[in-house]
Amino acid sequence: MRLGAYACRILEGSVAHKAYGVLEVGERHRHRYEFNNTYRQTLTAHGLILSGLSPDERLVEIVELRDHPWFVATQFHPEFNSRPHRPHPLFSAFIGAALRRKCGQ
Repeated sequence: MRLGAYACRILEGSVAHKAYGVLEVGERHRHRYEFNNTYRQTLTAHGLILSGLSPDERLVEIVELRDHPWFVATQFHPEFNSRPHRPHPLFSAFIGAALRRKCGQ
């Protein structure tokens, strides 16, 4: 089980990078899952962006879809670092993107 806080390096220019504003974050995990690296090359060739990786680049932490306005998926639990008056950066970015889309921006 992957349990606890781990470092994640963010791909510069990615949606995640725009949300966080930094190139490395610490996020909390509680799961038994991993991205299957056997399919890494095929998936990235077809539009999957590996926008967050462990420092050794073995574990995929965040993925995004190329050409999608806001598709971000994480292995960690952003809700563990979110508070009512201090939402997680990914939650704030998602809500902001939804509002911009609704307003036609």
